Amino acid sequence: MTDLAKYIDHTALKPETTESEIIKLTDEAKKFGFASVCINPCWVALAAEQLKNSQVKVCTVIGFPLGASTPETKAFETRDAIAKGADEVDMVINIGAMKTGQEEVVEADIHAVVEAADKRALVKVIIEACLLTDEEKVRACQLAVRAGADYVKTSTGFSTGGATPEDVALMRKTVGADVGVKAAGGIHSKDEAEAMIAAGASRIGASSGVKIMAESF
Repeated sequence: MTDLAKYIDHTALKPETTESEIIKLTDEAKKFGFASVCINPCWVALAAEQLKNSQVKVCTVIGFPLGASTPETKAFETRDAIAKGADEVDMVINIGAMKTGQEEVVEADIHAVVEAADKRALVKVIIEACLLTDEEKVRACQLAVRAGADYVKTSTGFSTGGATPEDVALMRKTVGADVGVKAAGGIHSKDEAEAMIAAGASRIGASSGVKIMAESF
């Protein structure tokens, strides 16, 4: 049986998330042995304190959820998050630039975050696949790899659609074996999580991590 817990970024990104909900999230992550908790930047310091002396990583989001802030802003967010205890950062690409074919803008935007992370944190690049054509998905993944990202990620979960096995398979085929693929958005069950892993996902972003694990026993 697949050990699903090690794939899961236990996620709480809604704007109304409270301090007590973050503490509950970190407690659940420790209990089940999830890969990380994925939270908004304002909660990074709290999560890092709650998770110290555990194996669970602190993941946060950059330029989220629109990707429309400047590279300089994303770089600042990244440095600030790492200073407060983030181990991983999931950044959203400049989707408008991608749709316009401004590939040098997209690559420079990703590279600004990679450079700011300076290998102190994993960088995952959210391409928001539901807004891209298949050709754009491939190019976005190629640009992420070229800019030095560690992962490509399907979705924010805040746009018009989430992860699909088809997108995961396309992204895995594009980036090869050496770069991670994170499936996120709309994954609510064990079967859905396992379908993403079978398609090539090496990480699963889900707010339903506890439910997924309950279905595994």
